[in-house]
Amino acid sequence: MDGIPIRISNPASFDHPLPKSCDTVVIGGGVVGVMTALELADKGQKVVLLEKGRIAGEQSSRNWGWIRSQGRDPAELTIMLEAMRMWEQLATQTDVDIGLRRRGVAYLADSDQDLADYRAWLQSVEGADISARMLDATETSQLIPSARGWRGALWSPDDMRAEPWVAVPALARLAAQAGVTIIENCAVRLMDTKAGRAAGVHTERGRIASDAVVLAGGAWSSLFLQAHGIYIPQLSVRATVCATGPLPNTFGGAGVDSKLAFRPRQDGGYSLAPAGFHELFIGPDSFRHVRKYLPQLKNAPFGTRFALNAPTGFPDHWRTPRYWDAGDVSPFETMRILDPAPNMAKVTEISERFMESFPHLGKVRIAAAWAGMIDLMPDVVPIIDEVPQMPGLVLATGFSGHGFGIGPGAGRVVARMVDGVATGFDLKRFRFDRFDDGSPIYLGPSL
Repeated sequence: MDGIPIRISNPASFDHPLPKSCDTVVIGGGVVGVMTALELADKGQKVVLLEKGRIAGEQSSRNWGWIRSQGRDPAELTIMLEAMRMWEQLATQTDVDIGLRRRGVAYLADSDQDLADYRAWLQSVEGADISARMLDATETSQLIPSARGWRGALWSPDDMRAEPWVAVPALARLAAQAGVTIIENCAVRLMDTKAGRAAGVHTERGRIASDAVVLAGGAWSSLFLQAHGIYIPQLSVRATVCATGPLPNTFGGAGVDSKLAFRPRQDGGYSLAPAGFHELFIGPDSFRHVRKYLPQLKNAPFGTRFALNAPTGFPDHWRTPRYWDAGDVSPFETMRILDPAPNMAKVTEISERFMESFPHLGKVRIAAAWAGMIDLMPDVVPIIDEVPQMPGLVLATGFSGHGFGIGPGAGRVVARMVDGVATGFDLKRFRFDRFDDGSPIYLGPSL
């Protein structure tokens, strides 16, 4: 059916000879990498974007499709508002309808504690130019007719949604039109350096010289850095999503309560996902970084399921190599697209909860299910910074499930960093060294 994530079986849309040099190499064909490349090209740079598999093959096509200001860490909010403006502009430039709709997002309260958390978040962003407001139980039932009986909601009518598997490839085509050389099925094996500074990259097809490199590799970023002796406390967790067949439209926006997230899709069905649940496959990095994740685990002790059976080839698998030479086949070639199997027990659980919440929709047929690996950081916000150990390498990773919506804004920030101009945003919260400079791990009031 239409509207499922991009697979490795899809033919490559972008294939060009490998240039000998460029101004900037971007590693990773997700939304942040694509938007960084587009922004740099618009500034006149010669940009090469390299993707080991397919554009948006991993989490950028597997997410919920939400574009929300609501519930953001306050440090992300100004970038997110910029991203929302950009999304509306970009939607007028793409060659297809990306499904961008301003239909709102509702955080639905199952308990008084939920309501208190929502009010606390609103207070933390007081004065921001957002539409979020609290609804009582009656207003919530009028907004979303349901048998669930929610106690209220945090409602943001200005938030949006889009179809990620359509949107990100469309943005890549915009980047190509702007002059970006995009090469799929071309893994970057290692950095090339000169006097300790980024000087290009070694790929499976050869070397490219460049003045700067951007690493936007999602769940693979930490593994790539480890090969150079650089460590960040990044892990990745499996998140399951499914799509129903066509159903009556009961609510035009997106909603989430303590167990279930849902939103209507352009094909007439709904995307469903378990809320507050993810799965961590235990590997070497899990042990290396466990202390840095203790605050997050204490904050949501029952939201993570642990497993020892990560499929072979995953970034933190016990047998995944950590070091290799430029002439060796890298792990990025062994696993072109990280395509974890969905948790089908969760698919059954959330489809039943959806039917219980909206019995007037009748029997729900699940048409497709998939999973993605979300790149996490201990404080649930990304690193957006130049790597201190390797000047000229800019890192944008660890978006912790928030990357699709903020992607255009993040790409603009990264492009400005590469271009050496003021970003226009306070990026202290996203600095590279925050986990090693003695600062406590801070979990902001994000939802």
